[in-house]
Amino acid sequence: MSNWETDFEWLRVRNLVQKTFGKDVMPDLNAVLFLIGIQEQGRWKKVYTKEEKQDLMHIAVCRLLTYDGYYRFVGRDADGWPHYELVMPLETRGVEAQEEYLKSKVIQYFQELEAENGGLE
Repeated sequence: MSNWETDFEWLRVRNLVQKTFGKDVMPDLNAVLFLIGIQEQGRWKKVYTKEEKQDLMHIAVCRLLTYDGYYRFVGRDADGWPHYELVMPLETRGVEAQEEYLKSKVIQYFQELEAENGGLE
């Protein structure tokens, strides 16, 4: 995907999330990761602790990194939280490069959801 296509798809994902939740501001990467974590956990609460928010974002990152084989899903614990196992380390490429990589995986995640559900809007 070229840079303009990635930028367009990232904006589309952000607009979709903003519209879905009726927010005035488009979400940033952290907010989208948090929502993916909630989706992957499969349960919604009105209030999350700071630790739970961090855990949900970690779940999202692990889930996104399964696309390229960095992590693999190993199952859920007794409380229903998903767990992943590191398969191979991800090279640290700097914050900007990591954010761009995660955005591309978020786009892939939403495209997969869209294909499974016949559309997101």
